[in-house]
Amino acid sequence: MSPAVSGPALFIGGDTDYVALVRPELDPADPGVRRAAEQAGVAPEELAGPGDTWAVLYEYGGEGDGFELPGVRDAEPADFAERLRAELAAASGPFTVDGGAVLRLDARPAGTDRYAFTAHLTPPADAGTPLTVETGPLPVAELLADLDTFLGSLA
Repeated sequence: MSPAVSGPALFIGGDTDYVALVRPELDPADPGVRRAAEQAGVAPEELAGPGDTWAVLYEYGGEGDGFELPGVRDAEPADFAERLRAELAAASGPFTVDGGAVLRLDARPAGTDRYAFTAHLTPPADAGTPLTVETGPLPVAELLADLDTFLGSLA
């Protein structure tokens, strides 16, 4: 059993092809966290930590991984989500939302009230190896609801 992880998360994509912006938080009351803390000789609260490190997770074509975004504050993912939300709400064609050096999201219409995305990822530790993740068509209404939920979790 893996430890319980929660925290703000924005997933763009489906079950197998996605990019996610997450700030994981471990639950110190979870039995898995308590066991891991005991094995490490620390308190569960210390092991869980403050949950303040953002990460980008991705999966594409059966391959997945992720990378941390050290030094990123909640305001930066919130700004990215707000700009994506504004573009989706007003969109009638392709658009791009730039998330800085590690993430750029290109969106294009993919049917009625649907968009497909190309996420351009550049892990900070490996700037020479950019990654690209393509999502299938996603319903705009669901994306807007997910963005609202994500932004609410940061408030």
